[in-house]
Amino acid sequence: MSEFEESNVSRKTKRVYITTVISIAMVLLMVGLAGLIILHARKLSDYVKENIVVNVYLNEDAKEVDILALQKEIEKSPAVKSTVYVSKELAAENLSKDLGEDFIKFLGYNPLLYSIDVYMKADYANNANIDKIIQTISSKPLVKEVKYQQSLVDSMNRNLKAISFIILGFGGLLLFIALALINNTIRLAIYSQRFTIKSMQLVGATKNFIRRPFLGMAILHGILAGLLATLMVMGVLYLTRQEVPELIVLQDYSEFGLLFIGLIVLGILISLFSTYFAVTRYLRLKIDALYV
Repeated sequence: MSEFEESNVSRKTKRVYITTVISIAMVLLMVGLAGLIILHARKLSDYVKENIVVNVYLNEDAKEVDILALQKEIEKSPAVKSTVYVSKELAAENLSKDLGEDFIKFLGYNPLLYSIDVYMKADYANNANIDKIIQTISSKPLVKEVKYQQSLVDSMNRNLKAISFIILGFGGLLLFIALALINNTIRLAIYSQRFTIKSMQLVGATKNFIRRPFLGMAILHGILAGLLATLMVMGVLYLTRQEVPELIVLQDYSEFGLLFIGLIVLGILISLFSTYFAVTRYLRLKIDALYV
């Protein structure tokens, strides 16, 4: 009879532990998905900023060798990500494609200028930094005019900042909910072991001795939950890429690696601290309070 009761308790304990791991994993999954959204949003922000083009139009009599020298000089700026030299012929070809007809045949000559398209680094893609670059470039004798869409840059930075605050606020709220849910799950799991904890204490076991196996299980549960959550996030990431292949442009696998490690570490830390405080609580309770 006693063997049956022991096996029954053992099965219940295993079910509690399995439920705890799955619960923690599901909460970490939500945190991981929020992390993916934040990473993609930041990459999208950088991608948009780095595709803002500053058009540097050159004098009609500019020589190609001088243009290429100017291009190299512009590329040395720490604010510049890349440049593209656009010849008169290439500019005419691109415009003809946009118009759907050969405008040179109609005009009888090519009125377009040589130009250099300048793309800024994301950290410098704001009006203040772009204006500084424009002032420097405009002082060059080869340069006739420098243009960029100032209103577009203003609007883009304003909208991206607002979206970033919303996403970060959402991520912070989700993390707070995750902490609360995991803490409650672990407290319920420890609650089922409260009589075992008190029995060990009554026979003379020290508090650290009693805590040690629970903390060991907490670390194990955190690792398992973190790995399970990581696999689920990877699955979501894979399915998303299948549906939207263009997302590959925004993906950085080193950052994903840090996110996955962060999920495992977060699972361990939350599980460890929640278990510690839950066990300590029952160690302090009197026997009568265990039945409440």
